[in-house]
Amino acid sequence: MAADKGIVGDMVASMLWFSAYSYSCYSAQEHSALQSFRATTAALTSSTPTAASLPVDIVIETIVATLVISLGLVLGTRPLRPIQWNVWAGKLEREGPEGFLDSEGEVNKDYVGNPFRLLEARPGFVDIRKQRKEFAEWVKNGGQIQGN
Repeated sequence: MAADKGIVGDMVASMLWFSAYSYSCYSAQEHSALQSFRATTAALTSSTPTAASLPVDIVIETIVATLVISLGLVLGTRPLRPIQWNVWAGKLEREGPEGFLDSEGEVNKDYVGNPFRLLEARPGFVDIRKQRKEFAEWVKNGGQIQGN
């Protein structure tokens, strides 16, 4: 249940900053539309063109919202995995599911175990290590078949 509250809180915070960003974009568009209307009416009455820039508060609001959204996306992502599969498989073997706990203490949904377990099991091949071990036991027993 704690994981759901954390996810919901992150979503609410993201939506809050996204709405602030959307509002700043709308303010910039509205300001530009008003300025173009004023420029059009001014051009009809005078011969000197006027140039207008965005107000400082809209610029600051846009920059802050963009930075906070970017920072939230970067900090909210899961840790990166190794690019090399043998390093990834080694981490899986050493740490197991405990190495993939999220901030709430639950195993990540994308944890599937060792991706090479099918290749390592090799179901269609002879298990040489097992046969060596059986042969060593057979030699220790004096070369007799077990069960006689």
